[in-house]
Amino acid sequence: MKNKYEIINAHAHIYPSKIAEKATEAIGDFYDIKMEMPAGTTDRLIDIGSKAGVSRYVVHSCATKPHQVRAINNFIKEEIDAHPEFIGFMTLHQDLSEEEIENEVAWCIENGFKGIKLHPDFQRFYIDGDDAKKIYRVLSKLNKTFPILFHIGDDRYEYSKPYRLAKMAKEFPSVTFIAAHFGGYRCWDDVDVYKGLDNVYFDTCSSLMFITTERAKQIIDEFGYERFFFGDDFPMWDAKGELDRFFSIPLTENERKAILSENIKKLLNL
Repeated sequence: MKNKYEIINAHAHIYPSKIAEKATEAIGDFYDIKMEMPAGTTDRLIDIGSKAGVSRYVVHSCATKPHQVRAINNFIKEEIDAHPEFIGFMTLHQDLSEEEIENEVAWCIENGFKGIKLHPDFQRFYIDGDDAKKIYRVLSKLNKTFPILFHIGDDRYEYSKPYRLAKMAKEFPSVTFIAAHFGGYRCWDDVDVYKGLDNVYFDTCSSLMFITTERAKQIIDEFGYERFFFGDDFPMWDAKGELDRFFSIPLTENERKAILSENIKKLLNL
């Protein structure tokens, strides 16, 4: 059934081979989930994805210290240059100055990046904090769509709660936000805060093994299928398993096609 569709994985983490195992183990420890090894490498992403019918991937990584930002963005650039099926999202860090953020965003746009990925819980910043607002101010000056994909929601932390992103979406209406995990990992009861916010989009990853298909359908219907993207959160989960769960949601053919590829292509002008 999956072979009928163009499939774009809109949420995948990759790491250089020399640190991939350590980085993947750290993710597993953070979420208390046993990770499949080896994992986190470009080759494994493509191998698992291609077997499941995935043809393109939004790839990114996360800087936990300011000095890591350019090194990570250089790595992502090398990977998107080497793999035409890759769509690069850059990283930033909240401790950079506004001028440094502006320069890094300009460099990444010039080098073919299509957006930003941030993980407030790993990076330890509040989505609505003053340090994060530097990023939104820079993006609000752009004359193009350059979305921020946020890890959203975790009942153990306050950094990434849905209401914080909703507040920023209202304060910065020209900035495009993507709220991962159906708008809030382990905080799905809070997603109503996004009502009326046309600059907030969503992805499907790291949720479908925790919520019912009925709840997933309800959230998609509430905000409109045009605002959702398929993702598997590699290396957290594999594409086949996430696609099996996605196809269990009672959606129409047009809705599936849109979520699996058409929506992300439209947003990123691919």
